[in-house]
Amino acid sequence: MAKILELRVGRPGDALDRFEAAWNRVAEGRKLSPLRVVSLQDLPRFIKTLTPARWDLLKTLRREGSVSIYALANRLRRDYKNVHTDVTALLELGLVEKSGKTEIRVAWDAVRAELRF
Repeated sequence: MAKILELRVGRPGDALDRFEAAWNRVAEGRKLSPLRVVSLQDLPRFIKTLTPARWDLLKTLRREGSVSIYALANRLRRDYKNVHTDVTALLELGLVEKSGKTEIRVAWDAVRAELRF
C-alpha cells in the first residue's frame, strides 16, 4: 500500500475537525485508518514552504534513499548551509524524517496537495 502524505491549505480549525471525526469513529467502534496530513494556513505560506528547490530536494531524496545532508548537497550541487536550512524546514513539517544519526529520507511514495478557498 502506498504511503501518501496530504498537504492542505486551510484554516487552522481543519485539524481540530479531523481530530473530532477520528474521535467519533473510535467512539462508534469503527476502524480508524491512519491519516497523514500537513496543513498550511494559506497559499502564500504553502508556496513559501514548498519552493522549487525544496521540491527538487524531496524528489532527489525519494530517488536516492537515505543520505546525509552533506551528500544531498553534493548531489544537488547546492550550498550545504542552504540544503541544511531546507531540510530543517521539511523535517519540522514531517515531509522528511531522520533515518539514522546523520541521514534523512522521504518516507512517502506520493504527496497529494489540496488547496481550498
